[in-house]
Amino acid sequence: MHAALTRLGRHLKSLTLSLCLGLALLLTACGDSTTSLLSGDYVEDTVAVVHMLQNTLALPADAESLQDSEHEAHDLINDYMSRYRPRPQVNGLSSFTTMQTALNSLQGHYNTYTNRPVPEALKTRVEKELSKAEKAALRGT
Repeated sequence: MHAALTRLGRHLKSLTLSLCLGLALLLTACGDSTTSLLSGDYVEDTVAVVHMLQNTLALPADAESLQDSEHEAHDLINDYMSRYRPRPQVNGLSSFTTMQTALNSLQGHYNTYTNRPVPEALKTRVEKELSKAEKAALRGT
């Protein structure tokens, strides 16, 4: 009798632990504390991301808000790519591939050189690609 109660107690403990972990995972997966700047409309989102990144790239290297702006840009790039990369109706557009090239270059710099300013050559190339992607997105290509 005592052994049966001990086994039942262990099963109840593991069930309770499993339930708590499952609930915790469910709540953290559903509760996003950051609000996304993306609307879900590809053209609007592309233009918004381009403008935000152009503003971030235009900040001087000694600006106080540069590090915060780069962190926001990093998060925005992740949001944008995770939203639109899996969508085949967007993924094949020239505006998306151009945007993806620019974002990958900029994200690579932010990931590798966290506290360093974006080099002028990279900044010039990314600004050119962002402008090209914006124009193509507005045309619908």
